[in-house]
Amino acid sequence: MFSFEVKRILIVVFGALLNALSLNLFLIEANVYASGFTGVAQLLTSIFQDFLNIQGVSTGLILFILNIPVAILGWYKVGKGFTVYSALSVGFTTLFLELIPLQQLSEDIILNAVFGGVLGGVGVGITLKWGASTGGLDIIAMILSRLKDRPIGIYFLLINSVIIAVAGILYLPENALYTLLTLYVTTRVIDAIHTRHEKLTAMIITTKAPELEKAIHARMIRGITTLPAKGAFTQQDKNMLVMVISRYELYDLQHIITEVDPQAFTNIIQTTGIFGLFRKDDK
Repeated sequence: MFSFEVKRILIVVFGALLNALSLNLFLIEANVYASGFTGVAQLLTSIFQDFLNIQGVSTGLILFILNIPVAILGWYKVGKGFTVYSALSVGFTTLFLELIPLQQLSEDIILNAVFGGVLGGVGVGITLKWGASTGGLDIIAMILSRLKDRPIGIYFLLINSVIIAVAGILYLPENALYTLLTLYVTTRVIDAIHTRHEKLTAMIITTKAPELEKAIHARMIRGITTLPAKGAFTQQDKNMLVMVISRYELYDLQHIITEVDPQAFTNIIQTTGIFGLFRKDDK
């Protein structure tokens, strides 16, 4: 358990390093913007420096400040574990942004947009895969999705559309197009590493249903339907646990199943929509 969490922390730190390299080596100097709160922090930094003539305000510092109220909100509304690892990701991203010098490796803006998008996508993708996020928009989108019962992707689309529009208004319209290219590349890489689906259905075949139910309810706010099942080859009596989760919870569920019943068989499938109760406290 301890070594597993150490590995999780190292992955989150490595993801933060990739995000910082994406910004400081490719995107910032090219005036191409990342997605989410990172892109917002970039825009605010550009506005401070280019239009308000306020120097010395870094992208990392603004990113850290923006995430403080979001982290507090996520602690109470999303979950303590998820928020702690997300805060860890934001903290190390801020640190690396301050330590890594700003430089432009290429004068070609398309190369900057593509390679910045790839590095950022890998950083976000592995962070999500190991049960954390890069903070900011991820947490806000999860909370709004639960309140309004709309897909998380809608909120990502809205804030990223604002980033693209502002980039086109403040700078050359081409910058908005290159930002769109970066966002597309980032999204595709995240999809390849983690999953493009916002909600997933897990069907778990196990001989330890009571133990799994207790462990899942202790760490996740999700309802479970338990059905009787029987192995066709062994004729052994089992149970099938069916539950719907968000993609952010996939790591935690996998970890729980591995701890409680390593022999369990789990099938994860795409969920295109749901009706009725999604969480234990949706009443």
